[in-house]
Amino acid sequence: MEIASTVTIHMAASLDGFVARRDGRVDWMEAATDEFAEGVELEAAQIEAFLRSIDCYVLGSRTYETALKFDQQGLGWPYSDKPTFVLTRRELPRRRESVEFHAGDLAEFIERRLRPAYRSIWFVGGGSVAGECLRRGLADEVRYSILPIVLGEGLPFFAGLDRDMPLHLLETKAYRSGTVALRYAVRKQAAG
Repeated sequence: MEIASTVTIHMAASLDGFVARRDGRVDWMEAATDEFAEGVELEAAQIEAFLRSIDCYVLGSRTYETALKFDQQGLGWPYSDKPTFVLTRRELPRRRESVEFHAGDLAEFIERRLRPAYRSIWFVGGGSVAGECLRRGLADEVRYSILPIVLGEGLPFFAGLDRDMPLHLLETKAYRSGTVALRYAVRKQAAG
């Protein structure tokens, strides 16, 4: 029996749409806080329940390397023990049993490997990975957490799009930290 699955692209980015500086650093994320009194305050139990709802993560190699650095600095591994798939053609260290590397066709990987096995599939890193997933019609929704900062330049949220991608707004939330979360359904386009 096939599992009904959802492929979600999620990224935290600056207001001007950058996920990292040109050199890949994300140091600005810690500084990107504000105080919005009317915003929602998230409680630890809510965050834990939400994270439990995610079945697996998919990320690009640079995001994986950033996560490894955070873990080495004592900040923890952000993906807990969930299956984590790293899209790469490079040789990278495998420091966790839950990590698997993939270098083949993205559509085949999602449709034949991930969708049959996982209900909630989250693409969480890499502008080129996010762009490729959206461009090829593989994503069901986009979640964009806009941090209260403008960078001016950097690596874009979506890279490599060759056409407009229509979306439908499903939800907005403003948080006390000044972050605004947007959730969109990806409108499926007719082929050809």
